[in-house]
Amino acid sequence: MEKMNIISFFSLFVSLVFSIATAYSGLGLSSSYYNRVCPEALPTIKRVVEDAVAQERRMGGSLLRLHFHDCFVNGCDASILLDQTSTIDSEKSAAPNANSARGFEVIDKIKYEVDKVCGRQVVSCADILTVAARDSVVALGGPWWKVKLGRRDSTTASRTAANNDLPAPFMDLTALLKNFKKQGLDENDLVVLSGAHTLGSAQCFTFRDRIHNETNIHPAFASHLRTICPQVGADSRLAPLDPTPNSFDAKYFTNLVSKKGLLSSDQALLSGGVTDELVSKYSRKQKEFYKEFARSMIKMGDIKPLTGNRGQIRNNCRKVNLKY
Repeated sequence: MEKMNIISFFSLFVSLVFSIATAYSGLGLSSSYYNRVCPEALPTIKRVVEDAVAQERRMGGSLLRLHFHDCFVNGCDASILLDQTSTIDSEKSAAPNANSARGFEVIDKIKYEVDKVCGRQVVSCADILTVAARDSVVALGGPWWKVKLGRRDSTTASRTAANNDLPAPFMDLTALLKNFKKQGLDENDLVVLSGAHTLGSAQCFTFRDRIHNETNIHPAFASHLRTICPQVGADSRLAPLDPTPNSFDAKYFTNLVSKKGLLSSDQALLSGGVTDELVSKYSRKQKEFYKEFARSMIKMGDIKPLTGNRGQIRNNCRKVNLKY
């Protein structure tokens, strides 16, 4: 009898330890989450992403950006995908997303193809965003990492939170560090995740003040950009964030060393502050950047995911499921 009690106590103890470990290691997420319920889910996401990037290489940076802009607003819960309704204050209309966030049609296609191959709706839109971001990076020559999965989708969105919590292109280093710390991310995360700006372009209004008024900028670089972005007008004209905007590499950091960061928030990373040494290191060591970028992407993907019975798996990534 005493032996049975000891065994029962031990089993209970192991169960408790496992529950606590699960809670504190990725909040219940697992890289093998879909292995049993739909093993074709991840290959399907990869295929659609590769097709989209092959058609338009710029799409890789757009899909990566969607994941960032999702996770920084109340966690990685696909809230950025929700359209405006009488009860949803869509994040798509927030200042950092309006007329710039893109790739929604690719996410819709992924959702359709995944649901078809799985035979039911078991893959969340939040997980689709996370995997699509990784597959976009790989498709453009960047690192691969194991994505933790099992997120569920939010039933709400917040335009106000998007306006308040997404880092702005005008922020200085102090503001950026504070912004990332709010998400549980440190200064190394700030630098390597900013390295996502090795992909994509920015609109004129986001860098106008920098090229016309700031002094910590290469003169010839500023002069060239002024031909694209005058002091008045042309707000939506695009300039690349680094010299190879459709390839994932470390040239973003070599640009900063040359004072050729496009955004004020980019050049702020090399402005005499605590992140200078990190920028210098990654400009010389691309493999190290790749390794740390993968680590920080996993860390960012752990920001407040909905798991268990919280949230839902949306039938349509743009809409909350109807209640019956």
